[in-house]
Amino acid sequence: MSEENIEAVDTSCCASCGVAEIDDIKLKNCTDCGLVKYCSGACQREHWPQHEEACSKRAAELRDELLFKQPESRHDGDCPICCLPMQLDRSKSIINQCCSKVICEGCHHANMLREIEEKLERKCPFCRTLVPSSKEECNRNMMKRIETNDPFAMCAEGLEQHRKGDYSSAFRYFTKAAELGDVDAHGQLAGMYHYGQGVEKDTVKKMHHLEEAAIRGHLDARFNLGSEGWNNDNNESAVKHWIIAANLGHDESIKALMSAFKRGHVKKEDLAAALRAHQAAVDATKSPQREAADEYNRK
Repeated sequence: MSEENIEAVDTSCCASCGVAEIDDIKLKNCTDCGLVKYCSGACQREHWPQHEEACSKRAAELRDELLFKQPESRHDGDCPICCLPMQLDRSKSIINQCCSKVICEGCHHANMLREIEEKLERKCPFCRTLVPSSKEECNRNMMKRIETNDPFAMCAEGLEQHRKGDYSSAFRYFTKAAELGDVDAHGQLAGMYHYGQGVEKDTVKKMHHLEEAAIRGHLDARFNLGSEGWNNDNNESAVKHWIIAANLGHDESIKALMSAFKRGHVKKEDLAAALRAHQAAVDATKSPQREAADEYNRK
């Protein structure tokens, strides 16, 4: 909807009955588009046939603005100990079941060396709880976190159930975790709707969860949205998604952009800017502590 049309809407009175907002009458915005206001649910329902087209159009515009906004950071954020962005390789992140905190390999390695040198008991580097001595104790800790509605723990349990092939249980855990705000759970749900695991295949719901994850900085979900666009001949949308992911350090998105550039779908200056941002994002994850951990693990 054009700015002229948006400005022309009178939001000082109910769009249906025309009653003005005064002390004892409070108007509420249309939650989908925010273009008009209503004094009651009955007025909103009565006005819907007239408002539906404009509402749907504006809601789609707002969704696109949100979807293609560059996130400030990735969904996994910073290591809670060294406060540097988490490493892009997820295998270099350490999960602590006691507190559901994920720390970088560098901080985990530094803590391990300190405990060895000072002959200390092994403890969680973040919450200082003693490290579980068995798999059973780890599982008990995880279930305690789940009982407190910890979304990270729920997503982790969903992954475990999915690994076992119990897709129905995995779907329940992922759904609850996503409702509580876990971004990875949205990505997992997208995959389950794509493959029909524990649920009927549903492209609309798959795309919804991919978008929810991408909006919150999930780079794999963002890359997959770009691939979906590319495969459906929506090259402009694909490039936008890949640039956003590349800016935050996603390697596969850089490769996709370079391929798209060779086919004439990416401007030279846009690719150059993405390459610079990608390198800066990668460099931001580096530290002497993390390099020491990498060297130790290569031995």
